Amino acid sequence: MAVMTGSEPGSRPLLNRRLAPFGTTIFAEMSALAARTGAINLGQGFPDTDGPEEIREAAVRALRDGRGNQYPPGPGVPELRTAVTAHQQRRYGLSYDPDTEVLVTAGATEAVAAALLALVGPGDEVIALEPYYDSYAANIAMAGGTRVPVTLRPHEGVFRLDLDELRAAVTPRTRLILLNTPHNPTGTVLTRDELAAVAALAVERDLLVVTDEVYEHLVFEGEHLPLAGFPGMRDRTVTVSSAGKTFSFTGWKVGWLTASPALVTAVRSVKQFLTYVSAGPFQYAVAEALRLPDSYFDDLRTDLRAKRDLLSEGLAAAGFAVHRPAGTYFVTTDIRPLGERDGFAFCRALPERCGVVAVPNAVFYDDREQGAPFVRFAFCKRTAVLEEAVSRLGTLKP
Repeated sequence: MAVMTGSEPGSRPLLNRRLAPFGTTIFAEMSALAARTGAINLGQGFPDTDGPEEIREAAVRALRDGRGNQYPPGPGVPELRTAVTAHQQRRYGLSYDPDTEVLVTAGATEAVAAALLALVGPGDEVIALEPYYDSYAANIAMAGGTRVPVTLRPHEGVFRLDLDELRAAVTPRTRLILLNTPHNPTGTVLTRDELAAVAALAVERDLLVVTDEVYEHLVFEGEHLPLAGFPGMRDRTVTVSSAGKTFSFTGWKVGWLTASPALVTAVRSVKQFLTYVSAGPFQYAVAEALRLPDSYFDDLRTDLRAKRDLLSEGLAAAGFAVHRPAGTYFVTTDIRPLGERDGFAFCRALPERCGVVAVPNAVFYDDREQGAPFVRFAFCKRTAVLEEAVSRLGTLKP
């Protein structure tokens, strides 16, 4: 039997037209390129070592004890929901009810997707800080919403949010602001004043906000401040985080969101028809991870700050213009000082030129030209790997 590909005369395309602009992600393409060429993969953001041994053993213990091997509760196992609320209270002074205001998800990716599918309808406008993580655009499209980018632009070595531009982007059709801080890919950490302005705007215009805070523990300058803690935001904010970035178990895909009971109920109504539940035994392990002492989080930041500096200095020595990040584990560079302008072409050629893989930031922009000269490198790798990458990149110096 012939399989219709969507290219036959008169046939309807197989892919939903809302997703037609979205093909294979750049992360899959560049990781495949790294594997094919044997290059050092500084493109996709995953660590090359596992997280704490005691947390891995906690997952093994849960498996052996039969905890989570069958369907866990829809909202997540009580131990993890309680750990999430304790974490929010201890770190930020935010109080949540573990029974009605927490939802465990298949990573932060599902949390954001379920939130947007639940809260956004056809014709609604969603403001997102550009450049943005690629799943945001696809999620908004699946919901039938309209994406309205507000672009972070480089200023004195860092990317900044223009609050006037944000305010001007709000229209009567705006339903929601999708906020990411610490911000991937630029490494920007929004300040208290910036967040206060966002909160005031949301209250004034009666907007919902979804905040992706997965890099909350990876802040090197400034501080992480959840938007939900600002006046008027407690009942209009869905706060998203996950275990992957903080504990270096990205493959476990354990995320969560905190919000008012009404918002959690709305998002759960969608989530139950996506994965229903996931990662049962890992949920118990992440509950233990969230109770690790402050020294764990301090050591994580110290280690990654040193790696940020190692890679940033190496990239600058190689001739890149470097935008040193205040948070996350990515550094954005400008390739124009190297005589280059096309990030796609540069990244596709880089493995053959010097054996390193990076990601072109243009994939995170609606206007690809704005992002064309910017390239992102991940520094969540072993120090020896970063040192070798810096050595290889040094051959690019003009």
